[in-house]
Amino acid sequence: MDCFSKKKRVMIIAGETSGDLHGAKLVKAMQKRNKGLFFCGIGGQALKETGVDILIDAREISVVGITEVFSKIPNILRSLGMVKKTFKTMRPDLLILIDFPDFNLHVAATAKKMGIPVLYYISPQIWAWRPGRVKKIDKLVDHMAVILPFEEDFYRKQKIPVTFVGHPLLENSLPTKQRIEDKWMDDIPVIGLLPGSRHGEIERHLPVMIDAARILLKKIETIKFIISLSPDVGEKHVKEIVKKHKGEANFEIAAGNVRKVFERSKVVMAASGTVTLESAISGTPMVIIYKVSPVSFRLGKAMIRVKNIGLVNLIAGKEIVPELIQEEASSTRIADTVFKMLSDPSGLKQLSLELLALRDKLGGPGASGRVADIAFGMLER
Repeated sequence: MDCFSKKKRVMIIAGETSGDLHGAKLVKAMQKRNKGLFFCGIGGQALKETGVDILIDAREISVVGITEVFSKIPNILRSLGMVKKTFKTMRPDLLILIDFPDFNLHVAATAKKMGIPVLYYISPQIWAWRPGRVKKIDKLVDHMAVILPFEEDFYRKQKIPVTFVGHPLLENSLPTKQRIEDKWMDDIPVIGLLPGSRHGEIERHLPVMIDAARILLKKIETIKFIISLSPDVGEKHVKEIVKKHKGEANFEIAAGNVRKVFERSKVVMAASGTVTLESAISGTPMVIIYKVSPVSFRLGKAMIRVKNIGLVNLIAGKEIVPELIQEEASSTRIADTVFKMLSDPSGLKQLSLELLALRDKLGGPGASGRVADIAFGMLER
């Protein structure tokens, strides 16, 4: 008897924009092999467009920072209750969790009690901070599908079932070296502003990025600026921040695919996160910035175990792009760093080539298909 003669039910939970996009690719890969699967869960627009029945919009529970989470506690508790209720009424055949550990590990605990198999795709950064969570993962997760090369060894040492599947960003169409070199021929420098995908990140990062842009405009009169607008962020909100801070500078707002910003930018100011890795594999140099509340920063600093926070630098094994965190992420410091990079065209081109070389460390295209293989193997058990 075919194991898929009865419709299989899969719950998928992605609490952030990048996880939503990667999850959507995985769902498509699974649907390609079996159109009869039923998907439901937590996510955003990308998962919704694949046909996933979205029980809760991810924006209701997405948050960064230790103190910032308090404002979302009611939503988080309500969402956990909804997931538990769905477990009881629907009884999924497989639970797929994508990053978002503080929420997802609670969900995994409930799934474990009910005997629902758990596939965790995109590991929490436990190698960077809060390493004690590896004990929870060992107890609660049946298989880890990791996207960074050094993560596989980390989990193998803990004797946790793991597969390095490669990075899903490599499934996107990527610019060729020639296309990147053509960008350097343009004498008018374009700077991309990537403040983040959450409202809190934009509130903290965009004003300081705009102030940095105004400083740069005084040094380079021909400079242009593009603000990348995440699909989960309202354009009206961004325009209000721009209007309040822009002064004499003009800003183009680019909605949708951030690759349009990389194609035109010689340098980007980027909030730390997945987008910095996307910038790297597009060959676009960057300055990584990040700001959280002072209390979150002090608590996080006490727990962090790595020298750098930028994924680009972690994968490279050294700091190849500058990181400006918390107080260092001032408008003056950001502007000075970008100006120094623009003042050294040959160094900027060399950095672009170094960033492109990171593609070779990320496992090649096909991550979604490899995760789908693992998922179907778990469904067949």
